[in-house]
Amino acid sequence: MHYELQGCQSPDAPTILLSSGLGGAGSFWAPQLDALARTHRVLIYDHLGTGQSPAALPAGYRIEDMAREALALLDRLEIDQVDVMGHALGGLVGLQMALMAPARLNRLIVINAWSCLDVQSARCFQVRRALLRDSGVEAYLHAQPLFLYPADWLSNHHTQLLAEESHALAHFPGKDNVMARIEALSAFDIDARLGDIATPTLVIASRDDLLVPYMRSQRLAEGLPNARQVMFDYGGHGLTVTVPDAFNTLITQYLADDTALIPLTGVAS
Repeated sequence: MHYELQGCQSPDAPTILLSSGLGGAGSFWAPQLDALARTHRVLIYDHLGTGQSPAALPAGYRIEDMAREALALLDRLEIDQVDVMGHALGGLVGLQMALMAPARLNRLIVINAWSCLDVQSARCFQVRRALLRDSGVEAYLHAQPLFLYPADWLSNHHTQLLAEESHALAHFPGKDNVMARIEALSAFDIDARLGDIATPTLVIASRDDLLVPYMRSQRLAEGLPNARQVMFDYGGHGLTVTVPDAFNTLITQYLADDTALIPLTGVAS
């Protein structure tokens, strides 16, 4: 898999692994890199079958497979322990890593993730599958921002999103791979096993997330034995992109001292 190791290169610096959502590309985390690089070695990667990690994903591909691939990357780089931050599908990968290899994770940050899929999310992914299958890649990509961003932010960043859409079209990983990844996240269900995850976890959600209702994050925070929750009032599903300053302040604060989380303006803890 394609990866990049950036940031602080001190041998004593902790490493944080960033795992992206459905799109899978490590470039998703560009708004966070500068903030994290001051204190951490930052490991970003393109999930198998996305971005610069080309592959034909096999039948029955699962979140467990993605977690094994992430752990294999840590083995390849001889990294014993990490903090892990994952967005949506990437958060599922982080939760699965915490189940499979708890000794490897120091802390976990999950953003707009879930222990099992909500009916609202299932409805959205059914629509996205239908768009990709019946209307094609261009229609799928053109609709994507509707699920990710608040309406006012989308309107104000229309030109930027059109450029990103054109880039995504030129580098699309293929219908079969995207369908396989949607099937994997749809099948993910660890709701009965949340109590087995002892990793200290920060659960972040957006009240205005159309794709993943904030109640799924509340369920994570309630079910995980060692979790704290922060709820953003605004930001949509892609809050790492829409409100990067507030988000970066929160996560750098948490990583510096996970016992002293201070509520931020526009954020309800």
